[in-house]
Formats: sequence, structure tokens, C-alpha cells
Amino acid sequence: MNRTTMGLAVLALAGAWVSPALAQDEGSGATPAASASASTEGVSLSAAERAEDNYLELGIFAGALFPSSSHNFQDSSAEERRLHLKFKSVAPEVGLRFGYYPIRYLGIEAEGMYAPTQTEDDESASLWAIRGHLVGQLPLGAATPFAVLGGGRMAGKSSVMGTDSDPALHFGIGVKVPVSRALSLRFDARDNMTQKDDTSDGTQTHHPELTLGLSYTFGLSKKPAAPPPPADSDGDGFVDSEDKCPNEAGVAPDGCPELDADKDGIPIPQDKCPAEVGVAPDGCPELDADKDGIPIPQDKCPNEAGVAPDGCPDLDADKDGVPTPQDKCPNEPETKNGYLDEDGCPDEIPEEVKKFTGVIAGIEFDTGKATIRKKSEPTLDGAAKILTEYPTLRIEISGHTDDVGPHDKNVTLSQERADSVKTYLVGKGVDAKRITTRGAGPDEPIADNKTAAGKQKNRRIEFKLLTQ
Repeated sequence: MNRTTMGLAVLALAGAWVSPALAQDEGSGATPAASASASTEGVSLSAAERAEDNYLELGIFAGALFPSSSHNFQDSSAEERRLHLKFKSVAPEVGLRFGYYPIRYLGIEAEGMYAPTQTEDDESASLWAIRGHLVGQLPLGAATPFAVLGGGRMAGKSSVMGTDSDPALHFGIGVKVPVSRALSLRFDARDNMTQKDDTSDGTQTHHPELTLGLSYTFGLSKKPAAPPPPADSDGDGFVDSEDKCPNEAGVAPDGCPELDADKDGIPIPQDKCPAEVGVAPDGCPELDADKDGIPIPQDKCPNEAGVAPDGCPDLDADKDGVPTPQDKCPNEPETKNGYLDEDGCPDEIPEEVKKFTGVIAGIEFDTGKATIRKKSEPTLDGAAKILTEYPTLRIEISGHTDDVGPHDKNVTLSQERADSVKTYLVGKGVDAKRITTRGAGPDEPIADNKTAAGKQKNRRIEFKLLTQ
């Protein structure tokens, strides 16, 4: 891509960036920059409202210059063409500008720019420019698009080449976005044109440029103070000219006080409690409406008969831990036996459930292992059937051993056997959350471990119903 094409592309991109902002402003009256900005001292940041004639602007800027490789900055007295040096393709730049705007749509500006850089041989070099131009601008909504056209002089300098300058023309477009009434952000996209190397027919080469800066405006007139708001003596939101009761805070439609604000049918001045719904004759709340002997304000449930100390109904009259309304038998305590403990009623464990509490005969394991023997499956299937039929039951499965062998090994084995039983029941569809397991080892014997019969009894599995 040559420099001419790059310059046109830069200007096109800048135009594409500016156009949506203008289109949005014309369509909706605001842009993201305007809506995000806060006003300063109550002054709108609309560019159209800020526009005035006869003011000065002082600005600083920074950006990037894209030097042409076919420039004509060279030491014309040098015999070696190497003194016509090429600069790096991008040079950072800084600068100052000063402008005068006799009318809001047209101004003149003078600028100075300096860009430190290097040659392609990594020698220290720099570029600078002094220029002036006309500015045509159009204040629209929250942004001011503009175009510039002017000329000046641009120079290149290096330790090898020395300094050489050529006349320069430039043109470009940009946009100003207000930050406050006097301060604006400014974006410029330009093309700078100087004489092309080894030509004498006026052929130009191009140096595109992008800058972002701040501009401060001097000489703006002071905006007139906003008129004072209309008087509202009682502060009720109705101005005095429309308030029929200007010295008393009131309500719609006339600004006068409402005569029955609590809607209890008793108007002021008869209502002694105008902000509380009450009863005749004075409009105040009844102090013991639920007739439970506990007056307001001590009664926290004034519309329900209750008990001391707060006047609210006793949520657990039978003290069984199941509160009303979950308690189906509020006057009879729940029997905490692991069966339907959540309904609040006394009950007995069904006989078919009792068969699977305590020591469960018929559950056997391989010697020294947690592997359930096949002959145990009918017993376990029966337990699974009962647990399925009574879905509220929760059980603890505990494993027990005799005292033969190391204690720790027996505890581990008893835990593994309890876990094996749980795994079997879960495999039959019982929710694992309803079953806990425990390994007691030899610590809870039910018979004498000194006899073979006693040891056989101690090697067992027990089911225990858990209370809710």
C-alpha cells in the first residue's frame, strides 16, 4: 500500500468514526459521550449550546506520524545518495496549537509539531512541522465535526543528513467532543504532502497523521443564571399559585390536607389517631382487638388471639417440636420413635417395621470379609421392601464383631459390613440419604465372647430407626 492509499484510508476511517456519532445525534439528540458526561455547574455539554462567536482555543496533542519513504528531505550537497535517508514507518509526535474563531463555523489555527524517530539504519532522527490552516466546523448536538485545509513547512533531521525542510500542504477531518463547557477532546486525521524525491514537476508524497488532544476555550460568555423555582411554602409539591392551602402540606388535587388519611371513616379533627386505622369514637386502634388480654403495643399479633408474652398463638402447644400448622395433632405430643415423627401425632411402629429393627437375623458374610453371602438376600430384600413401603423411615445400620483378632481390624471389618448392607439396599431403590452406617467392632457385645455360641451372637448386623 503506497502512502497516498494509506492517507486516504486513514481519512476514510476517521470519517466512518465521526459519521455514526453525528447520525446518532441527529436521530436521538444525544451520543454515548454526551449521555455519560456530567454537566459542570448546571451547564449543558451540548456542542450546539456551547457554540459562540469570537473565541480563542489553545490545545495540546499527541499522536502518530507515518513518514513517507520517498520524501525529499536530504543533504543536497552530498555526493552519496545514502544521505537521502528513510525514516521508521511510524513516528510518535507531540505538539501545540492555537486558534481564533471569529464565528462559530470558521476559524484559523497555527500549530507546531515535533516527532522524534529513527532512520531505517537505527540512527537518531526527528521530524518537525510548523503549519497554519483554516478550520470549518459544524456544532451538532454533543459533537463538533470539522475539516482543515492549510500549509506550512515540514523538515527532517538526522546526524548524517543534517536538517532539510520543504514546503508542505495538509488537509484532514476530525471531531471535538466536550468534556466541560470550556474543555474538549479533539481527534484529527490528516494527510501531509511534501515534494517527492528526485522530482522537479511538483509531484507530492504523503505523510498520514493521527492525533488526539485537549483544547481549552477562552472568551466564552457566562450563561445566564436559571430562574428560581416557583415558591412552595409548605413543601408539598404544589406551587403556591396552585395550592389552595399554601401554608399546610397537602395532597392532590388541591394541595390541602387529607381529612381522613388513614381511611378509617373518622375525619379530622374527630380522629385522634389520624395516621392509624382506628375505630369509633376517637379513631384510634382498639387496644385488644383479638380479646386475648394482651393489649397493643405488647400484642405482636393483634388480630389473632394468643398467649403471653407476645400475644401470638402458641405454635407448639403440645411441646413435641412439631409446630402448627404442620402438627396434625396439635394437642397431643408426637411419639418420637422414628416412624412418622414429622406429623405431630402419637403412633406405634407397625409390626412389619418392627421385624427390621434391632438384631437382623439371617444376614451372613464370608469369614473375615464384608462379602454378603447369597443366603442373606431374602432377608435384605424384605428390608428393602419395608423401606420402600414406608418412605419416611430412616435407619442406622451398625456392624458388630466378636473379640477375636486385633481391635482396629474388627472395627474396620464391622464398618465395611454395614456399608455392604447399605450398598445392597440402595441398589434395590432405597434413597442413600435415608441410611447411615456405623462400625462398632467388638465394643458392644450382647453375649459372652468366651463361648463359640456367644461369639456367633456378637457377629451381627443391627437396624435402628432414627427419629426425625
